Amino acid sequence: MADSPSALQCQVPEFSAAMTSEQTFQLSHYAGKTIVIYFYPKDNTPGCTTESLAFRDAHASFEKNNAVVFGVSRDSLRSHEGFKAKLGLPFELISDPEEAVCNLFDVMKMKNMYGKQHRGVERSTFVIDGSGKLVKEWRGVKVAGHVDEVLEFVSANQ
Repeated sequence: MADSPSALQCQVPEFSAAMTSEQTFQLSHYAGKTIVIYFYPKDNTPGCTTESLAFRDAHASFEKNNAVVFGVSRDSLRSHEGFKAKLGLPFELISDPEEAVCNLFDVMKMKNMYGKQHRGVERSTFVIDGSGKLVKEWRGVKVAGHVDEVLEFVSANQ
């Protein structure tokens, strides 16, 4: 996709999306801050819960590094609100049922589950610098140790 920020150091196109706490994400609202966006397949599943808890537990460290964290999945806002409350997440979750944000970051992939193919979100994390440039991406993320790696990158690039 021509507008996809798949190449590092490219400017991420302005976008907006509905998120929890009755807010709307707007990329330009976070100018000057480092943005960490993590894409995950589904609320209330084991890997997604573990990953979200890890981002929750590291939240204060991200804030100390002038970084804001957002989680994104195709779940509804209602599902996100419940997931956020259940886990005590201190950051907002972006609802993307139409896959607009997922497609912008090219995270929709064919996946195999129990021998059947289906289209789903590839667990991925992106770091956008204060000027709106994509500076780091992780695709096909394994949850264990991932948040520490993201925090290390953000800390080293302040």
